[in-house]
Amino acid sequence: MVVSVDRGRWGCVLDGDPERRIVAMRARELGRTPIVVGDQVDVVGDLSGKPDTLARIVRVGDRRTVLRRTADDTDPFERIVVGNAEKLFIVVALADPPPRTGFVERCMVAAYVGGLHPVLCLTKHDLAADSEFAAAFDDLDLTIVYGGIDDPLEPILDLLTDHLTAFIGHSGVGKSTLVNRLVPDADRAVGEVSGVGKGKHTSTQSIALSLPGGGWVIDTPGVRSFGLAHITPDDVILAFSDLAEAIEDCPRGCTHLGPPADPECALDALPDKERRVAAIRRLLVALNSNESW
Repeated sequence: MVVSVDRGRWGCVLDGDPERRIVAMRARELGRTPIVVGDQVDVVGDLSGKPDTLARIVRVGDRRTVLRRTADDTDPFERIVVGNAEKLFIVVALADPPPRTGFVERCMVAAYVGGLHPVLCLTKHDLAADSEFAAAFDDLDLTIVYGGIDDPLEPILDLLTDHLTAFIGHSGVGKSTLVNRLVPDADRAVGEVSGVGKGKHTSTQSIALSLPGGGWVIDTPGVRSFGLAHITPDDVILAFSDLAEAIEDCPRGCTHLGPPADPECALDALPDKERRVAAIRRLLVALNSNESW
């Protein structure tokens, strides 16, 4: 598994063993094939892991899941952020910087479409103990945990142990602080939030870190935007098994937003699904918003 990328070289672990680490370069025959943290790869050459040794990556395995984003909604080039993660921890501060539902919804869309299970991890609720932010996601079956510096780690570890989980969030929300608590020897850089409510970018590259009790967390750099140019409304609906079959009866070009934009959307005919459909449509609105975060 690829655990880090640095200036054209990849750090890998053999057989998932954190102690069996090697450095490898991309074989020429792979061309520009993207290789990201979480990928399963085949390597040849010196696999001893000794200093100054170098192996070659000769094949990238099929990804079971993939987290993608674009720079913004007009960017035609998608970036693969992480491969093969099972869960996506969306880390959001309840204050300083203030939370944005749109960012969470966009991350959820990318997770659902990519095959990851999203989890909302809220930090700094000591600064906003009565926040109703989480209530915005009640009808999306979203798992919610608290990951502030004073919160116990056990509920989070129960979700992470024996899984590969990617962490994503704005700079300054406490993501790397949480990673350092989960992996005491991680030594991930942390920074203060600036006076204008924007965090400093302290993590500059993605890296997979092994949890003491089993499993891996992938700490990703803080993001300022999360573009979804590569995702369509149908992609979102098809990620929900209880709604996917219904859109086969939608008219061509339906965006599934309901009246007045889509008066014949088949989602409106589903019995006892009004709240569920309304929640999914909030994701579709976020998909079309193209807001800068």
